[in-house]
Amino acid sequence: MTDEVQETLTFPLAGSSYRCPAPQYAGLRAGGPVVRVRTEGGVDAWLVTAYEEAKEALADPRLSRAETVKPGAPRIGGAMTSTPEMIISMDGAEHARLRRLAAGAFTARRIERMRPGIRRIADGLLDGLAGAADAGATVDLVERFTVPMPLTVIGELLGVPMKVLRLFAAHARDFVTVDDQSEGSDSVNGLAKLNEYMIDVVAEKRAHPTRDLLSDLVEARDSGDRLSEQELVTFAFTLIGAGFDTTANQLASSVLALIAHHRDQWKWLAEDRTRIPRAVEELLRHVNLFSTDSAGNPRIAVEDLELGGVRIAKGDAVVIAISAANRDGGVFTDPDRMDLAREHNPHLSFGHGMHLCLGKQLTRIELEIALDGLVRRFPDLALAVPESEIPWHPGGINHALGTLPVTLKP
Repeated sequence: MTDEVQETLTFPLAGSSYRCPAPQYAGLRAGGPVVRVRTEGGVDAWLVTAYEEAKEALADPRLSRAETVKPGAPRIGGAMTSTPEMIISMDGAEHARLRRLAAGAFTARRIERMRPGIRRIADGLLDGLAGAADAGATVDLVERFTVPMPLTVIGELLGVPMKVLRLFAAHARDFVTVDDQSEGSDSVNGLAKLNEYMIDVVAEKRAHPTRDLLSDLVEARDSGDRLSEQELVTFAFTLIGAGFDTTANQLASSVLALIAHHRDQWKWLAEDRTRIPRAVEELLRHVNLFSTDSAGNPRIAVEDLELGGVRIAKGDAVVIAISAANRDGGVFTDPDRMDLAREHNPHLSFGHGMHLCLGKQLTRIELEIALDGLVRRFPDLALAVPESEIPWHPGGINHALGTLPVTLKP
């Protein structure tokens, strides 16, 4: 454990893929759980790579997200554009206030009641895929399944019409482009477009409320809750983005990993689909969603503290590498191996502490239902092109497939 800067490494580290985090993490973790690194943003930052220290840092209120969006905050590189009105940019009471408004819609019991509806959505999309399979066509699984399924689910939960969801999906990729906040940039333009769409949807909900989460949020705003109009709009499109984009990317990458590199485990799931819930936890741990580990995770120390045996001073930037923590051999046996039967799996893919993912149970159920449907209907699902020809969206916070061409044999 040292406070010497790792001169040979610049964060974000190169080499991250959907199959594994950047390979340098293992060496860094072996030298100490918290190390100081140079960053693309021109400042030094503390990089947390070990599981216990990552979990501790995620729960420490002295490591602030709100400080990262203030004027003059250090820019470390590789982070998503965010604003003070976003729940991911809030701390303490402000964060709790906003989270409390939506928490009732995401309880485990309420999300479990959504399971039949989610299965209905998935089955409808799978029926369409089966028709294409009968015709012998190659199918883009991203376009036909992994994006529309979670997009439809979150749309029904919030009460957002599909025409708006499609517009949202078209601009969400620009919004999640990392570290480009200049005027006229894709990231800033994407944020403006999402804001514009949600203003219209909120106005419609205010005029014609229905039984959905967005109507509930509008009512909370209008009945005197300390929720500004901009917070309401921003919270709405943040929920959509978190509710569909991350799930869509995780699902697509998981399917690719299984059919391209772990065919035996795909068949193992098809043989006994009761194995799927445990398999989902391993896919969440092993399949690396994050293209840069600063995405959504940079924090600023608001007072001096100690973490992993090093002193972090007030004002220092801290990056928590969740993908590296998920490969910590002190917690996970044979951590670089995908083991869908893994029993002890306390991964941090949904975060920890106050920013623990609000929709974690919804994501789990969607992944379970999606994989169940795919292995049941298409046990011989296979890539239609070499993996090297499959395009990825560049520059985003997550590894995101552009297309996933597959052949289907029902």
